[in-house]
Amino acid sequence: MPEIQPAEGDTLLRVDGESPKPRTPRLSAANPKEAIASVASSWMSRRFLGGCAVLFPMVVTVYITWWFLTFFDNFFSPVYESVFGFHVFGLGFVTSMAFILMTGVFVSSWLGGLALQLGEWIIKKLPLVKHIYSAAKQVSAAVNPANETAQSFRECVIIRHPRHGEYAFGFITGHTRLQSEKGDMSLYSVYVPTNHIYVGDVFLMGEVDIIKPNLSVREGLEIVVSVGMALPPNLRAL
Repeated sequence: MPEIQPAEGDTLLRVDGESPKPRTPRLSAANPKEAIASVASSWMSRRFLGGCAVLFPMVVTVYITWWFLTFFDNFFSPVYESVFGFHVFGLGFVTSMAFILMTGVFVSSWLGGLALQLGEWIIKKLPLVKHIYSAAKQVSAAVNPANETAQSFRECVIIRHPRHGEYAFGFITGHTRLQSEKGDMSLYSVYVPTNHIYVGDVFLMGEVDIIKPNLSVREGLEIVVSVGMALPPNLRAL
């Protein structure tokens, strides 16, 4: 008599009317080894990612610091090697910092200001160099604490952008008054970075649409550069 195969989903009944007990799959000899390997792999993955999370900021900090020291040290180290015949790492960096300080002191005097104006006049006459110098000067003017012109970041603010219920960090860069038949309106130019600090949009907004938090310009820049990871746990509107 041919054996009848059950269809999918059917339950076989024994001759005595009792349903057979479900069979328990036997564990092969390879299953314990696979379980141990899976646990070890998961444990190693978590520990490896934890190590990356700890070492990444340290490595980045050390690398940027070392690059900064080496970059400024290379300005005057060749001078010491050619004149005195020795090289001491860090001596060129100290000399560079002293040179920058003395440049700031010299430019603040009337003679230094005159020399700076003469140098800028010569640079602005060059075809290609004048555009590079102009862009670099605007960048330095924005972060210069001694600059009080409209190009500098005056305050860090929060605005409602781009939709209702969403907010964005911005920086006040200027102020103007819009005259109309209904009266004058006070407007602030708010710079909102979109990709990097110096790539963004400028909005003219009224004072009622601007929220001024307890953040300095430096803290606002840190939040933007860190893509929001430097955001403090609490903000307070002034």
